[in-house]
Amino acid sequence: MQPAPQDAIYRPSPYRPAPRIQGLAAWIGDPVAPADFPETRLRFRNQRAAAEVGLEGLSDAEWISHLGRFAPLPDNLPQPMALRYHGHQFQTYNPDLGDGRGFLFAQLLDGQGRLMDLGTKGSGQTPWSRQGDGRLTLKGAVREILATEMLGALGVNTSRTLSVIETGEALWRGDEPSPTRSAVMVRLSHGHIRMGTFQRLAALGEADNMAALVGYCLGNFPGPEGEDAASPATRLLNQVVERMADMAASYITSGFVHGVLNTDNMNVTGESFDYGPWRWLPRWDPAFTAAYFDSSGLYAFGRQVQAIHWNCGQLAVALRTLEEAPPLIAALNRFEDHYRAAMARRWCWRLGLAQRGIEADTALVALCEQAMAESGEGPDAFFFRHRANRSGGGRGTPPGALGEALAAYEPVADSHPYWADAAPQSLLIDEVEAIWAPIAESDDWSLLEAKITALRRMGEAHGAPPRPAGHA
Repeated sequence: MQPAPQDAIYRPSPYRPAPRIQGLAAWIGDPVAPADFPETRLRFRNQRAAAEVGLEGLSDAEWISHLGRFAPLPDNLPQPMALRYHGHQFQTYNPDLGDGRGFLFAQLLDGQGRLMDLGTKGSGQTPWSRQGDGRLTLKGAVREILATEMLGALGVNTSRTLSVIETGEALWRGDEPSPTRSAVMVRLSHGHIRMGTFQRLAALGEADNMAALVGYCLGNFPGPEGEDAASPATRLLNQVVERMADMAASYITSGFVHGVLNTDNMNVTGESFDYGPWRWLPRWDPAFTAAYFDSSGLYAFGRQVQAIHWNCGQLAVALRTLEEAPPLIAALNRFEDHYRAAMARRWCWRLGLAQRGIEADTALVALCEQAMAESGEGPDAFFFRHRANRSGGGRGTPPGALGEALAAYEPVADSHPYWADAAPQSLLIDEVEAIWAPIAESDDWSLLEAKITALRRMGEAHGAPPRPAGHA
């Protein structure tokens, strides 16, 4: 698979190893060996992401050696590490968790000086695999490529799929026709510290390790400048609450349903990751679910904000190991205001409108949601049609209150040719299956390659998403 043309616009950064997690290695994870795969056939290399951490110059053979066979990168972690954590799964506590089919392989600095992790999925069994085989299906890897590319194009703070290598094993799964093809995937993430990592230390009463983990997060995932002189635990919770509120808003604005918002799937950097039964909305429906096993609709589209807030509460409970309740509760109670502000700026950004103030922006969001719910129009089509107040000129001017509200906003100039397309990019389940079918039937990857190019073009048209006040 060839790099997309957009890869050329990203300036490479030098390779800068930074295996900082070694300071926590005695208790945060277990050294493991990768699986010995029958074959390693390179299927996807993300040159755009690789350039950010100095890996874009690897030959294909070197790429496979490091990201398929997991030979250590120079001056990096000497051996992969399966991380330990607990977590609430569908709000039921489970202490029998940890990296069961993945591990942390390396840590590097990107061009902004941020600590970045290379983590795997499908790399073999670990002490935390339980009854699992430690493998990943090729279809699952393709789905993760699509999810991360679409989310990135819509401004969501997400992990990137860096590499997919087919591994030549036949896997049996209950939710895919079997036997099915296997793969090992590497993602590039800003950290891999989960809420469940803190929960584990709290459950075991490891206060010293909890303090060390808080310090690691504050040192490597810093928040905005000018924060108050609160205790480290409270400072961290304030940062996580703001990041998670922004992540929740990005899901809603994107019409995205993650499917499994367990605390072990929550990265304290606020970066979304681990895409299993995800979906995009075909129409605006708060009850829409992504996971067939979510029988109660706990993680339905319209309940994701509540679920993410609840997860922040579980982090606050864990941090009681170090801090009294009142400052943690105060931090947790800021979620709603952070979420409201994030929705306003992200909604206006996707509409291509300059913000007018929190009250007006919040009212606009409500009117748009109502219009989509009543019309049955999906969010991709809705935002595209109304982008930069252009719903006149044959696109259908919205009647009534919504039209009046939109008319009050100043549009942002849009010069990218994407906005002149006949229809927007979307990623509904039928298209996902259509992209997978030729790969499964004839090893034809052309539809996937074309979709990645199209999604990156959409991302260029949107530009960088807005940041919270006080953030770089």
